[in-house]
Amino acid sequence: MPQHILVIDDEESLRYTFSAFLEGAGYQVQTAATFAEGVEYLERQTPGMIFLDIMLGRHSGLDLLKVVRQKQVNSPVVMITGAPEVETAAEAVRQGAFDYIPKPVCQQTLLKVAKVALQHKKVLDERELYRSHLEAIFRSLRDGLLLIDLERRICEANQALFQLSGLPECISGMNLDQLPDTLRLPLGELFEQALKSGAQSELRRTAFLHPGEGQKVVDISAAPWFGSKGEIEGVVLSLHDQTRLDTLERSIGKRQQFAHIIGHSSRMQQLFGLIENLAEVDTTVLISGESGTGKELVAEALHFRSERRNRPMVKVNCAALPENLLESELFGHLKGSFTGAIKDKVGRFEQAAGGTIFLDEIGDISPALQVRLLRVLQNKEIEKVGSSQPTRVDVRIVAATNQNLIKKVQIGEFREDLYYRLRVVQVNLPPLRERRDDIPLLIDHFIDKFNRQFSRNIQGGSPAALALMSSYNWPGNIRELENTIEHAFVMCRAETFDTEHLPPELTDREHSAVDSEISRPLLLSTLDEVAWNKSKAAKRLGISRRTIYRKIEEYGLADPVGE
Repeated sequence: MPQHILVIDDEESLRYTFSAFLEGAGYQVQTAATFAEGVEYLERQTPGMIFLDIMLGRHSGLDLLKVVRQKQVNSPVVMITGAPEVETAAEAVRQGAFDYIPKPVCQQTLLKVAKVALQHKKVLDERELYRSHLEAIFRSLRDGLLLIDLERRICEANQALFQLSGLPECISGMNLDQLPDTLRLPLGELFEQALKSGAQSELRRTAFLHPGEGQKVVDISAAPWFGSKGEIEGVVLSLHDQTRLDTLERSIGKRQQFAHIIGHSSRMQQLFGLIENLAEVDTTVLISGESGTGKELVAEALHFRSERRNRPMVKVNCAALPENLLESELFGHLKGSFTGAIKDKVGRFEQAAGGTIFLDEIGDISPALQVRLLRVLQNKEIEKVGSSQPTRVDVRIVAATNQNLIKKVQIGEFREDLYYRLRVVQVNLPPLRERRDDIPLLIDHFIDKFNRQFSRNIQGGSPAALALMSSYNWPGNIRELENTIEHAFVMCRAETFDTEHLPPELTDREHSAVDSEISRPLLLSTLDEVAWNKSKAAKRLGISRRTIYRKIEEYGLADPVGE
């Protein structure tokens, strides 16, 4: 189909010349002699490109160029100018014209400019079509979408996002860090994960407060946004509303996840209910549990479900710093209060103003710090190192320990009055060995996590591997389980990991079990039944191929197939 060109010039000879050259090259040409004719034509249809004379009788071609831009006509405009008006033509280019050509115009120049302009028009049309398709997709999706560039600026958001989040529609151009904390923190975390890994990341069951509809629960996913050259230009964030499902699961007492805490066992259902109740009251909480049970996740859930959710949550590992540094870290110090104090320092309690401070490993603080912390709990005041002036602080204190504080109280290592001040309500986290029903769910969660992180497609574990993991006592609890799945991902090249891909702590235990359970006659008969196929024999016996080979060697069995 011939491409359509509009020529606007008040000289009849030039209109005739342009028409002859362009039609001879296969283009379809329409002409206009005046400003009014040009405007009338543009009201009816959009040409592929426009040749426009700088001088149009009483009007200027710049006036018509403004009309083209006002009407958002997506056609390249090439200005035609005599030598004295070259500067005017250059100004027209600055105002949006595609190019200009001086008179007299030769055929070769005209056709070359027309070809380049129409190619540019094609690119513009394709880009506009892509943009309109993208807008249609954005409008049609029920999930909320955010496009964030590498500078963390919000480039685009769809209507579903505004309805789901309650954010104003003027957020385009804002920085991600300007959003409320309950959205900023999870969105920012996933944004960084997607940029770092170059793959999709996901965060399930995240709660935030909608300004008009109360608490909302969403699943959030993030995927890198790639440019035309394959480089990452930003991240696409998607929010899927899970509020109704979360409400339903809560009503029947069978939630599989609460905040970032995963589990559907009865112990975890009780824990979810307790956390939910505690989040609504501004009281001090002591979280106890073995290492790796998820004490920090509970603290985060208490904060982000509370009225303090839009204020800071500050975390301090009390075991990570010596006493003199921990005191300064918690309460701050004045310049010159000790050697090295070259300027005033704001402590963690002040940083957490209006929010929550999480004191992990609270059982490790010294007697002197215990006294100072007790004063904070009693009076809601701190004293900076080097100062005698108290400073009021409004913070919620959540503490955690993996130690038996009662025993430490009894032997005089922990103040009894501080213990009871901290333990207004105590949350006890069960070790993983006491909630074995949750192990398959946690395994699936970590497989999903590492598939995204490592761009893999591992479907799961073999029956033998899963049985071994379900019966293991997990002294390191959930953290050890997560590390075990990551170890399996590193070692396994197939779609299913086996016991041979698990760490030695688990497989050594398996060896001791099979030593007593798999006798020489049982192993020999099983191998004979499967024609000495080691994989089939391992599957029948519920052990790994590595163990099969070890037992064959141990019993001195000979493979008749290999003889």
